[in-house]
Amino acid sequence: MSIDSDPLFPLPPAGNTGGDGADEDGDTLHEECGVFGIFGDPDAAAHTGLGLHALQHRGQEAAGIVSYNGRVFQSHRGLGHVSENFNSEELMLRLAGHMAIGHVRYATSGGTLFRNVQPLFGDFEFGGLAIGHNGNLTNALSLRRQLVRRGCLFQSTSDTEVIVHLIAISSFSTVEDRMIDALRQIEGAYSLVAMTKDALIGVRDPLGIRPLALGMMGGAYILTSETCALDLIGAEFVRDIEPGELVIIDASGLRSIKPFPQMPRRFCIFEYIYFARPDSLMEGLNVYSVRKNIGAELARESHVDADVVVPVPDSGVPAAIGYGVEAGIPFEYGIIRNHYVGRTFIQPTDRTRNLGVKRKHNTNRAVVQGKRVVLVDDSIVRGTTSIKIVEMMRQAGASEVHMRISSPPTAHPCFFGIDTPSREKLLAAGHTVAEMAKLLGVDSLAFISIDGLYRAVGESRRDNERPQYCDACFSGDYPTVLTDLAELSEPVQLSLLNERGR
Repeated sequence: MSIDSDPLFPLPPAGNTGGDGADEDGDTLHEECGVFGIFGDPDAAAHTGLGLHALQHRGQEAAGIVSYNGRVFQSHRGLGHVSENFNSEELMLRLAGHMAIGHVRYATSGGTLFRNVQPLFGDFEFGGLAIGHNGNLTNALSLRRQLVRRGCLFQSTSDTEVIVHLIAISSFSTVEDRMIDALRQIEGAYSLVAMTKDALIGVRDPLGIRPLALGMMGGAYILTSETCALDLIGAEFVRDIEPGELVIIDASGLRSIKPFPQMPRRFCIFEYIYFARPDSLMEGLNVYSVRKNIGAELARESHVDADVVVPVPDSGVPAAIGYGVEAGIPFEYGIIRNHYVGRTFIQPTDRTRNLGVKRKHNTNRAVVQGKRVVLVDDSIVRGTTSIKIVEMMRQAGASEVHMRISSPPTAHPCFFGIDTPSREKLLAAGHTVAEMAKLLGVDSLAFISIDGLYRAVGESRRDNERPQYCDACFSGDYPTVLTDLAELSEPVQLSLLNERGR
């Protein structure tokens, strides 16, 4: 089985190569990727491209599509946004086929490497296999060493390639059994879409840390990281893929198996706080409604007398609405976001670098001047962006600035697919809330409690019980073994994890 593939190291496309340019000091948590797959549609590649547009917020460094037309696999991958890579009728005609998978990837601290752009493709004994991965494996370095000793040659630094090699060396005969054999050897988080000449395959890790949804459009089946991608192409949401479930979609329809031991669900709760689009459904809950609930809980836990509630756009908006309604304080857009910010075309000086936040946000002076302001944001990572936004509020004439955060303090790094700084660079890891308030220059600072966060999603989190979600970035309670971390120091581990990430 052949594939029309791109060169291993092409030049980046002209224009933006990912990111919005306003996060130059890494003061934001980033989801690292989104996946999309479709089977049984004559315009599979075109609909995959549209689906990736809807998932663009999950990955802005690179995008790729692999399709199958009944004879050969066709591929196009590139650095930059979806619109920069899939913008010609000629290209989409070349990718024509009845089946396709796609992937968007976020920039990580390991640098921009074309060889890490997914979907990955390999020619196997059974034929071609394309695979896209959302998540992160916590024993990939250990497995990689074992595979290299066996003679496996790696072409990327992505942990997804570990899965590819495990499938290749498996002694089982069918693709399905080879994939199960491979996945039984890995630890960590994964939602995968894969494609052979006969089938579209989707699988979610036994803990269900990363999302994966099933949809239908006419007779076509769709797998996607978020339901907003289904909305864009006019497809119907059917259900979430269950934790530990593997689905095989072929000419006979959909078949579901659960080959892994059942484990407690540990869905990433930060999807509700920040990562997912607000119009998506996650695990049966509307993300926008959950974020408003979080804001309401935050108001009940940390009310303060104020004149106006102002969100840090865009992710802080729903929580600020919920806060304002619960507290009886008017909601206003006191910060206006510039949505047309790209990477700077010059190397910034210290002075221009400090203007990065102002390129993205500007205060609405008429709303905040002389007012006691409740400033609502989704998280504090390093704190540098928050400091600048508070300064902007003061310069615009706010008489008081009270910051409210719709997540608990982020004090621990994530190893399951979120690009986070090492622990010593997380502000909450080394400071109390009072110390953080002083550093940020606010009159008061409060975070929602973990219990309040669970109440907002309709769950209880009692002591002596394992949580229903992965909240390790707040609690330090990691849901899987961190095999690679045990062998390396944390800064080295984070660097390698980010380098090989999507």
